[in-house]
Amino acid sequence: MSAILRERTCAEMPGDVVVFAIGMRINTLWKVWRWLPVLMEMPPMLREQEADPSIGLLSSRPTFGLRNIGVLQHWRSVEDLHAYAHAAGGLHSAAWKRFNARIGANGDVGIWHETYVVPAGRMESIFVNMPRYGMGLAGQVFPARGERASAAGRLARSRA
Repeated sequence: MSAILRERTCAEMPGDVVVFAIGMRINTLWKVWRWLPVLMEMPPMLREQEADPSIGLLSSRPTFGLRNIGVLQHWRSVEDLHAYAHAAGGLHSAAWKRFNARIGANGDVGIWHETYVVPAGRMESIFVNMPRYGMGLAGQVFPARGERASAAGRLARSRA
């Protein structure tokens, strides 16, 4: 576990960043044989992404809910994200083919993703008593003081 930074900090990104959220929704809880194989596809893909920094993944963290299980990621560019998703021989393409063959549109398991391309200077963050997290893993971390003390100040500073 990373060390807790015992102060208010903020993260800044050096340029544009892609925020990518992806996950699955268990629509039929009792059909474990349907949703468990889909769930088990994600850990190998995350290990594949983290093993090769050159692909452009900047940070990744899981999210959990009762029916929704997902991952929130920061990518260097939408081109890097698309290259990973469509790489011949990559785990993602194979997992997507298996999902369509096993589940398709039967309604038992949902798959979703959202992609946000955030221009430089159009993002801000705050972390209090937290280890490096989210944008703090993807970018640089600074004490949230002076012009970085408020959200408005951080956004104004990042546009300069």
